[in-house]
Amino acid sequence: MKPAVRYRTLQASETRQEILAKAMDIASAEGLENLSVGRLASEMAMSKTGVFSHFGSKRALQLATVEAAKEVFLEQVVHPSLQKARGIPRLMAMLSNWLDYVERIVFRGGCFFAAASAEFDSRPGAVRNQIAALTKAWLVGLEDEIRFAKSVGQLRSSVDPAQLAFELHSFVQEANWAFKLFNDKSSFVRARRAIARGVAGASERARQ
Repeated sequence: MKPAVRYRTLQASETRQEILAKAMDIASAEGLENLSVGRLASEMAMSKTGVFSHFGSKRALQLATVEAAKEVFLEQVVHPSLQKARGIPRLMAMLSNWLDYVERIVFRGGCFFAAASAEFDSRPGAVRNQIAALTKAWLVGLEDEIRFAKSVGQLRSSVDPAQLAFELHSFVQEANWAFKLFNDKSSFVRARRAIARGVAGASERARQ
């Protein structure tokens, strides 16, 4: 590839990432349906044609925004958690990193996928399917760590991995909701306490 072509390709990639960063922030607070070429062009001080050339349609823009949000979640929540040993240590890291990600206000609307799920849960189509698949993958990841912890004796044999994952997941979702609606930062303390109690209650050490 010629240097000039390589430079233009790199520049186009950087511009696309800048557009998506703005799109993620808008979508987290105002919804994916409020994304438009015109809105982003205004926010980015670009022409509508310039923005449109990167995506081609509103649906493509929405899907690209969800995919970009996934990459942020992987970088800030999932990958750091994988440094911990499997089972309870990794499970706790996954939940703690998720809470940290919301508390840091990575997106002004809080957890991107909590907002997107609420917006699209009753809207069939490609965007809903992508959001549902990514959210399900996260739930399955929590279940897998619970199942592993159970298999090595860190949790009681009677523990239902799907049920415990559902409960732990809901604590973070509730913290995100309370923080965004009430600006209640104590919700993160409450969520961490609830998670710790939930895991301790399911552990072998909690058996009477």
